[in-house]
Amino acid sequence: MKIKKKFNFFSSLLLVQLIVLPSVFAFKTIEDCQSSKTTDVAFSQCLDHVKDAVDRELGTWVTNQTFILEEVKLVTGRNSALVMFQRSQNDFITFRENNCRWQYLSISLGVEAVPAYKKCYIKTSQDRIKELSLINNIN
Repeated sequence: MKIKKKFNFFSSLLLVQLIVLPSVFAFKTIEDCQSSKTTDVAFSQCLDHVKDAVDRELGTWVTNQTFILEEVKLVTGRNSALVMFQRSQNDFITFRENNCRWQYLSISLGVEAVPAYKKCYIKTSQDRIKELSLINNIN
């Protein structure tokens, strides 16, 4: 029961962060950036804002999942799930970087190279957020 109360508190905190933080930015999605694209530089800067917001959101979900697994460790005395989650998160970061980098390199001489990297980074991070949110709902 103690874990459930702490979980509810941190889940509530997570929801507040997910609701409040994105409102700071005028552009929340790739589509918002594309619809307001005036110059290549403005588009790239807009994607930077989206990328930063997605990074913060992903960090919140990772922190939440880490907290849950640390609580499981305290209750059960087993830390294997926490260790494996940390490993999977590190592997995800490596995968995201390599996956987006090859896309950048494949068109590195074009104007679309940097936006392609940023869009890949954003979409891959959003997929990870979705995965962590689904796991969070199961627990």
